Amino acid sequence: MSKHIERQDGFNSSRRGLMKATGVAVAAMSLIPAAAGTHALAQTTEWDKTFPKSDKVDHQKVSFKNRYGITLAGDLYLPKERGNGKLAAIVVSGPFGAVKEQSSGLYAQTMAERGFATLAFDPSYTGESGGEPRNIASPDINTEDFSAAVDFIGLRSEVNRERIGVIGVCGGMALNAVAVDKRVKAVVASTMYDMTRVMSKGYNDTVTLEQRTKTLEQLSRQRWVDAEKDTPAYQPAYNAEVGPDAPQFMVDYHDYYSTPRGYHKRAVNSGNAWSQTTPISFMNMPILTYIAEISPRPVLFIHGEKAHSRYFSETAFAAAAEPKELMIIPDANHTDLYDRMDKIPFDRMAEFFGQHLA
Repeated sequence: MSKHIERQDGFNSSRRGLMKATGVAVAAMSLIPAAAGTHALAQTTEWDKTFPKSDKVDHQKVSFKNRYGITLAGDLYLPKERGNGKLAAIVVSGPFGAVKEQSSGLYAQTMAERGFATLAFDPSYTGESGGEPRNIASPDINTEDFSAAVDFIGLRSEVNRERIGVIGVCGGMALNAVAVDKRVKAVVASTMYDMTRVMSKGYNDTVTLEQRTKTLEQLSRQRWVDAEKDTPAYQPAYNAEVGPDAPQFMVDYHDYYSTPRGYHKRAVNSGNAWSQTTPISFMNMPILTYIAEISPRPVLFIHGEKAHSRYFSETAFAAAAEPKELMIIPDANHTDLYDRMDKIPFDRMAEFFGQHLA
């Protein structure tokens, strides 16, 4: 049975200052040498997260390969008080352009405090994970990354492989992965973004066919430039600064990614950048086409009442089949659900996975 929970009456459906066209598929952007020179790193042994280390959890740096042979870096969290039985497990990945030291790690550690074995990982080509060139994204490969993480955690001696769930923070690849990977028993999509939709159609689907065609022509021409130089050009630095006329959601992103609150030097979103041609593979590969095939496994959508991205969860919820639930968090914007412990409904998530991974 589906649920649509609103913790507060009313919703202002107007979203101020949204872009007419997607902000990532822009033309004629300059080469950013710093981004081009970013390489995969050997995993650090220091605690370099944006959140404090829990004394209730054992933490371990791990690595594993996906189906394409790319080595992924992860953080494994296990509850200290775990007894001798096998644990239910949760795989977590964070916002598009973020790293496991940010919100996905916070989600993973917090759920481990609640008794689950959890794994937060960096997607291919980003953070401490492998893949060259750096800061490239793919709806196919990044979907595969989730299943590779399920492979890894399901082989751990502490884990019952028949009791695995997924949390996707912001990026919608988690839903695409669960639709195809029937080993996953339940999924939570928190403050969800459909990256293929926003790249191909812009915010609120406002991009016209003429604009889309122009963007594709520019991206196609950029391939000649990259091929001649034998290296990709990169977009301008993400969230490095915001102007006085920036829409509120850009201010919110800057407040998370470029301040001590959430800044991390390896995050694409913290002053680094995606390659200019990254949007190409997103333009005609809608990742939520088969969302109804998650059923009969349950999906819980969580979104902020005031988030500019709220419509992504609402339309995904409408397209999903039963059982499903949509929880709207009052007075929360998009990035509040990255790290605001008073707004992220961890108790509800623990209850949800406790029920469906039993």
